[in-house]
Amino acid sequence: MQISSRTKYLVTGGLAGLANGFFGAGGGLFLVPLFIGWLKLDERKAFATSVAVILPLCAVSAWIYWRQGNLVLGQALPYLIGGAVGGFLSGRIFQKLNMLWLRRIFGMFILYGGIRALFLW
Repeated sequence: MQISSRTKYLVTGGLAGLANGFFGAGGGLFLVPLFIGWLKLDERKAFATSVAVILPLCAVSAWIYWRQGNLVLGQALPYLIGGAVGGFLSGRIFQKLNMLWLRRIFGMFILYGGIRALFLW
């Protein structure tokens, strides 16, 4: 049975939205592998597209958390500044980075997060 592109887009986005809402981010955990394997995007485009998709997902999740009284913007400000600097620098370095190393780094972060979630929380 052939799955339509539209269905693939909706499922991929839905998984990313669920991960983002439940875990405070992490949509890239679903997006990058699905963009590459399921939607056949080039790896570099998959990583970059993931970042573009996650931004509005984070904005929606943050708004919902804020409305429920679970987000204190003043406490988030230092992280926003550091995150903006890190995002700028990584965006500049991204084109020069070998995709094999980017994949390895991505995998290590996923592995590290999984181990921490299971054993060290």
